[in-house]
Amino acid sequence: MSNILKTCIVDDDSIYRFTMVKTLQSTNLPMEIMAFSDGEEAIDFMLDNLNQDSVFPDVIFLDIDMPIMDGFQFMEEYIKIKPRVGKIITIYMVSSSLDPVDMERAKKISAISDYIVKPIGLGRLKSILEELLKDRKD
Repeated sequence: MSNILKTCIVDDDSIYRFTMVKTLQSTNLPMEIMAFSDGEEAIDFMLDNLNQDSVFPDVIFLDIDMPIMDGFQFMEEYIKIKPRVGKIITIYMVSSSLDPVDMERAKKISAISDYIVKPIGLGRLKSILEELLKDRKD
């Protein structure tokens, strides 16, 4: 198993994606970063690579409110293909929404690890990634 964490950002806001990439890089943790501008792009990538688990992300930071396919629609599609995905993917729903309805809806989806309100601070992001890297070594 590689010690490089494959990290994925799914968000339609290009400035947020850019900021997240820079923040992730500033952690100096061993990772590869991929980004998609909506859920459909991310699902298509997964469907195109179903037999290549090594290219799948280890962690996804998933926005809720996106055009084409939002975060909840992504999760519906991901849950359908999850049995065919040969690795565990940790998914964080990330949104600027403080709406309790969104938070409750996310909590009810077992494949979502947590709901994080934007912006994600460097300290929180680094601790999430360090924990994922630690779990891979154990």
